[in-house]
Amino acid sequence: MQFHLNGFRTGDPSVSEPATDLASSARDALPQEVDVLIVGCGPAGLTLAAQLSAFPEITTRIVEQKPGPLELGQADGIACRTIEMFDAFGFSERVLKESYWVNETVFWKPDAKRPEAITRSGRIQDVEDGLSEFPHVILNQARIHDFFLDVMRRSPSRLEPDYSRRLIDLEIDHAASHPVTVRLERVDPAHEGEIETVRARYVVGCDGARSAVRKSIGRTLEGDSANQAWGVMDVLAVTDFPDVRLKALIQSAGEGTIIIIPREGGYLIRIYVELDKLAANERVASRNIGVDHLISAAQRILRPYSFEVKEVAWWSVYEIGQRLCDKFDDVPAGELDQRLPAVFIAGDACHTHSPKAGQGMNVSMQDAFNLGWKLAAVLRGQCPPELLHSYSAERQAIAKELIDFDREWAKMLSAPLKTSETGDGVDPKEVEAYFVRHGRYTAGTATRYAPSVLTRQSTHAHLATGLPIGARFQSAPVIRLGDAKPVELGHVAQADGRWRLYAFADRADPSAPTSRLRTLCEALATSPALPLRRYTQPAQDIDAIIDLRAILQQPHREVAVEALPSLLLPRKGRLGLIDYEKVFCPDFKSGWDIFDLRGIDRERGCLVIVRPDQYVANILPLDDHAALAAFFAAFMLPQTSAG
Repeated sequence: MQFHLNGFRTGDPSVSEPATDLASSARDALPQEVDVLIVGCGPAGLTLAAQLSAFPEITTRIVEQKPGPLELGQADGIACRTIEMFDAFGFSERVLKESYWVNETVFWKPDAKRPEAITRSGRIQDVEDGLSEFPHVILNQARIHDFFLDVMRRSPSRLEPDYSRRLIDLEIDHAASHPVTVRLERVDPAHEGEIETVRARYVVGCDGARSAVRKSIGRTLEGDSANQAWGVMDVLAVTDFPDVRLKALIQSAGEGTIIIIPREGGYLIRIYVELDKLAANERVASRNIGVDHLISAAQRILRPYSFEVKEVAWWSVYEIGQRLCDKFDDVPAGELDQRLPAVFIAGDACHTHSPKAGQGMNVSMQDAFNLGWKLAAVLRGQCPPELLHSYSAERQAIAKELIDFDREWAKMLSAPLKTSETGDGVDPKEVEAYFVRHGRYTAGTATRYAPSVLTRQSTHAHLATGLPIGARFQSAPVIRLGDAKPVELGHVAQADGRWRLYAFADRADPSAPTSRLRTLCEALATSPALPLRRYTQPAQDIDAIIDLRAILQQPHREVAVEALPSLLLPRKGRLGLIDYEKVFCPDFKSGWDIFDLRGIDRERGCLVIVRPDQYVANILPLDDHAALAAFFAAFMLPQTSAG
């Protein structure tokens, strides 16, 4: 973590200096005009608000119908990829400290000799080795909200939600500077019934499956009708079931299926309970199912083990259904060339599914992370508004993959077990094999964006075979040259809207005239046609928009810091201080050589271009300066003359 760049400050370094032109924090009414209005304080809404709060020049507000922050959340599974994102926001360590770590998953099936009893049939590692530096964890959704709210409060804009506001409707006038007019009703007792009108450049609906924003733009959720009921409960219980502190999938012979998810704190557990099939057009509410029904079902499935519930912290009954919007913004599919998006939807507002794979909250937050940096780039004048078309294109495709996966997974869990008499149904071994086969998907690391202007199809992908274009940039251990500290390379990327250039050096000494890395640095430092000069304003630090990092092949003790190209020791901030954290070397002591781990061509090296949301956008040779310039020119606006 770097601080003191613009002068020494005491106190908590994670609290940014406030923007000097902030309005009073004791506000009560919304402003008449905003740049971005976010509707809904769920995971997607808070992710987006936290991202935009880093930019005080962007007027952002987030409204919520509830009277205050969430106290008890329903979602709890946090994928490895999501913690990688949390690290960019600065609170991954807090999540890891509080959460339950899902290290192993066990599978239980009917005992062959006593079908009325269950027996363990498999035990696997939950996340494969080397997939991520972070684990799969379980933590109450409300705590994730708390962490995002802390990010917002500590940001330069000191953003706070505006609670007790219900969206009535919105209208769009594309000719206006602030094209979206939103009417909100106050529902707090002191102002109940008052109407506020806000004009926004952009509105984002993160307001759940019954989204008012989605309805206002004429989008609908389409998909399978719900025909399977499940119950879920968080309980404190006493049991002799031996795997109660492991994630467990338990299939019984005739009583259905349960999934046990241990919760944080060492005692609480979540149990998903399979209930009855629903008739066509039947809703689960008509069954009048109570928590005693869920407890009894769990007790029957767990036989011969006892299960005594001492306290129920929360419970619910829901229907499984997979639904998806065809687009995630207000522009009709046939009018992409004529219209620009002004209203977006994210999370449950545009895709709903079962919670079995633990993907809902994770995918929703990734929606917002994808959209946040794009809105910031457009509003800050770095990219044209056409860039915003890419949000729906990229995230709708990912949501469809989620829906397809969830449909198959839910079908397997609800299917009857295969028996020797009928031969129909699902074999428990098939369930275990499917879980293992799709481990990267449930870890959140299987997302791969299709080729586009932002994820360019490259003929040079062989230069870094372990960093696929369109996939997230996978971190690896390195040694930071300036202070010899072991770090994770991926952790240098913060949720600050900046692009990253990871320059993996060729074999030559970086101080030698033959070094491709040195030649690249000299060109980037001086050429107005290349990205660092072309897209950075003269008064900004050289890394304000595009952040260059170098990874050398030599051991860190064999590199002379003073001989590095000056661009890798940039002078920054009001005082012109030197940044010594731009260069890294392999961590030979631990045995993890990043060049081997990520398949980097040692002879030529390469340049890996990474988007602000941590996905690999392109891979180029270090000396292909023309291709580097062309890549950014396709979607960014010059800030200085190209000469």
